[in-house]
Parts: sequence; C-alpha cells; structure tokens
Amino acid sequence: MSDAPPVAARGLVKRYGDIVAVDHVDLTLEPGDVFGYLGPNGAGKTTSLRMMLGLIRPTAGSVTLFGLDPMEVGVKALQDVAGFVEAPLFYPYLSGRQNLRLLADYDGGASRSRIDELLELVELSDRAKDKVRGYSHGMRQRLGIAASLLRDPKLLLLDEPTTGLDPAGMRDMRALIRRLAGEGLTVLLSSHLLYEVEELCNRVAIIRKGRIVYEGSLRELLATAAAEYRLRATELERAQTICLNQAGIEEVRVMDGELRFNAEEEAVAALSIALGQARIGVTTLAPEAASLEELFLGLTEGDGEQQREEVA
Repeated sequence: MSDAPPVAARGLVKRYGDIVAVDHVDLTLEPGDVFGYLGPNGAGKTTSLRMMLGLIRPTAGSVTLFGLDPMEVGVKALQDVAGFVEAPLFYPYLSGRQNLRLLADYDGGASRSRIDELLELVELSDRAKDKVRGYSHGMRQRLGIAASLLRDPKLLLLDEPTTGLDPAGMRDMRALIRRLAGEGLTVLLSSHLLYEVEELCNRVAIIRKGRIVYEGSLRELLATAAAEYRLRATELERAQTICLNQAGIEEVRVMDGELRFNAEEEAVAALSIALGQARIGVTTLAPEAASLEELFLGLTEGDGEQQREEVA
C-alpha cells in the first residue's frame, strides 16, 4: 500500500434521482503533486471531493486514498489525509488554541505538541488566545489549515481555500500552500480562481457537467494552445502584407493597433528577417501565451465530447 497513489478514483458516479452529479470520474494524484481540480459551479467538484473523503457514498465506482477505500475500511483510510470541504468549522466561543487542543484530544492527544508550531506556521500565534467568533474569514481559513495539519498528513485536500479572502489574505494563503508543497506534502486544491491554480499547481483536472474533460500536466495543457504572436511596427500595413505572404504565418489580424498571428518559431524568425530587409522598424515582436482561463473556457463551454477528443 505504501506505493499506492494518494488518490485514485475509478468510474466514480453520484446520482440524485434523475440528476447525475458526477459521471464516471477517473482521477489519479501522484505523491508530491499540487493538483488543481477545476470546474464551473455545479460541475461536480465538491460532490467528488465528498466521495473521496468517504463523506458520501458513490452510486458507482470507487476511490482509494493511499490504497485504502473509505467505504470499506472507514476512517482508517483517512489516517494520512486531512483538509476541509467548503469551509472549516470551529466552536466560536473557544479560542483558536482551544479549538486545536480539542481536535488534538479527539485524535488521541499526541498532536498537542504541534499546536504552537502550527499556529506559527499559519501566522496566528498572536491571536491564538482570542475567541474564534472574533476571527476574520481569512483567519478561520488559516486556522482550518492548522487543524488539518495536526496529524501531520501526507495528503491535504482544500476546497476553495481563498474564497472570501481579501487580496492580502489570498496572497498569504497561496504562500502557505506553496510552502507546504515545498515540504513534500501532496495537495489537492479545488478552486475557481484560475490564476491561482496556474501559479500553484503542476497538474490539473477539469470537470464539466460531472465528467472529466482534461487530466494531466498543466504545462502540457497550456502547450496545446496555438502559439500566438504580437507585432508592433512602424508601417503596420506593409508589415501586414509581408505577414500574409510569409510561409508559416497564419490567422493574421489587426487588433488594438498591432498585428496578431499564429506561427511556429521558425516562421517568426524568417518573418523578422523579411521585415528587416523591407526596412520596417519593429518595436514589438513577442509571443502571447494562452492563459489557463482561455483553455478552461474552451473545455467547459460547448461540446465536451469533441473537446475531450481534441485535447487527447
């Protein structure tokens, strides 16, 4: 079991009457992944996560955590797993430290010795004695991270951890996740903030209407987009004519006072020589990388079956 992946979902299905919330989801996390789980609202992300943690029973399929199925062995499957779905809950009339002590005692008490270390990690040491009812949303989220780390897990599952945070809180939460990942923790991050996923994750899965439309390397997904270039020149019309006549330059168009086109690097190199020979001054010639947002929208809007085939 020690070589089993942190998460392996196979054919995971959840139906509520005639509604199919999750439709044959296959998902695999490898040790050390910071794995982004993406999808529009109502796509099935939270339902999937609940099944992965054994909080709800799948209609069909299975999920194992480090080789253990929560439906078969119960809480034993969660011994190396921690996190929260939607939002962490605490006793508001207790302090942050008291809440962590209570959770440690529920878990046998051995993790009490880590409380001060974790409060320092999530930058709550100065407010540890204050009642949680006086905490901001961001502070509760950080306390949730501390609570999740009490048992020193190998897999941390976070569902929208920066929702409701102000920009500074988002920055601090991203820095914390990055720090934890740097220490070797596997992280499953469900988020609708695509720039956050692009900054933090090495692998992603995108779910649409309950089905996975992409799973794999984030870098490879971004590489599927055609390479687009921006060109600013002193004589835009002449430059456009040269682009249109240059082999390997496609989809030439004028946007915001500059030329946009798709091309491979070799064609761009030849174009730069041609522009120089025509004595056209070039002020900008730069690639415009596709964003995760553009690819996400392309995968989650329109015909999902066709999109799956194109990405594959």
